[in-house]
Amino acid sequence: MSSDLKGHKKKKSIGFRFAWNGIKEVWSAERNFRIHLIAGVLCIAAGAGLRVSTVEWALLIIVMAIVITLEMINSSIERVMDYLAPQYHPLAGLVKDIAAGAVLIASIASLIVGAFIFVPRLITLF
Repeated sequence: MSSDLKGHKKKKSIGFRFAWNGIKEVWSAERNFRIHLIAGVLCIAAGAGLRVSTVEWALLIIVMAIVITLEMINSSIERVMDYLAPQYHPLAGLVKDIAAGAVLIASIASLIVGAFIFVPRLITLF
């Protein structure tokens, strides 16, 4: 194996390790991330139990990934703003609020998608 290929594989594994460290950090530090991730696991369990279609699975996975990704971006923005503006600054607060608003919009959209998929199935059960 060439040294270029070995170096490329090593860079990929280092990149994956950094990404995994980021996920672990957000898990340990951010309560909302844990809530969203647990909600995603419950959604997967409900999807399996209620036998959702392939298209419905795709929609559920997409909205879950969007919410979790935005939560991680929001956490990153919060940390950057705390670093740049250790003392309270209205603009830093506004930036944080906007990022949190993005998570809220995605969360509401995911709840709506989940309702469209799960509510009809749950109604037929009862």
